[in-house]
Amino acid sequence: MLDRIRASIPALPPAEQRVAKLVLADPRSFASMPVGELAERSHVSKPTVVRFCRSVGYDGLADFKLKLAGTVNEGVPFVHRAVDEDDKPGDIIVKVIDNAVSALLKYRNDATNHAFDRAMAALTEAAQQGRRIEFYGVGNSGIVAQDAQHKFFRLGINSAALGDGHVQVMSATMLQPGDCAIVISNSGRSKDLIDAAEIAQKKGATLVAITASGSPLAQLVQSAGQILLPADHPEDFERYVPMVSRLLHLMIIDILTTGVALRLGPARRPVLQEIKRNLRQRRYLQPE
Repeated sequence: MLDRIRASIPALPPAEQRVAKLVLADPRSFASMPVGELAERSHVSKPTVVRFCRSVGYDGLADFKLKLAGTVNEGVPFVHRAVDEDDKPGDIIVKVIDNAVSALLKYRNDATNHAFDRAMAALTEAAQQGRRIEFYGVGNSGIVAQDAQHKFFRLGINSAALGDGHVQVMSATMLQPGDCAIVISNSGRSKDLIDAAEIAQKKGATLVAITASGSPLAQLVQSAGQILLPADHPEDFERYVPMVSRLLHLMIIDILTTGVALRLGPARRPVLQEIKRNLRQRRYLQPE
């Protein structure tokens, strides 16, 4: 919830921005203060406080304060950072969705166009030259790698998804200049992935990392002058089940896929159309 408010600040009127900053400065106190004191501390009118609550997606001040009180807690360890033990289904729906939406909005505001442009250019060139594009990930990130391979495969691109550390090392060893290795990691600390990334870089392949900025993997990629697509979020990878990180990684893959598809031009689109037609014919029974 707090991340969502922070991401919404640029779109709010100046008066409502002051209310938002008061929330972020001391959310626990905000949840317990009467509306008069909130207005006074924000230097706005009482109706402005209520309008702010509605602007960020809540029914009013009472609803906002109720959700805020739940948000400032620590969440349920190893389950979800935004929920509480006694949350009802309706609360879980709101909290989980708010947590995801706020992370996506924050990423939209923080994403670096230049890094995406470099990644799209490298992937497009590799696709046009028939070079190898390989996605490395383990565990939850391995599932994202499979999704990436599925999307690039449909474009007729020579791609593979590898989730085993030994196979990743063997694959990276066989890469050559012009090939691309996309390494996906929530923590950026997996030794297998870092080893594969180091080998791929030494073999002259273009290295793209989707991981947390400041992590060992991110530092490796940046020090080698390769491409970092940082995926930062408030989810503690050691404390909670990966949820927001997976959504961010999948979204980054969608951005890359869309960008590469557009750069490849319309020549690949008839293949996509034919795939859809063939799948549709297989999926539904034809009337006799």
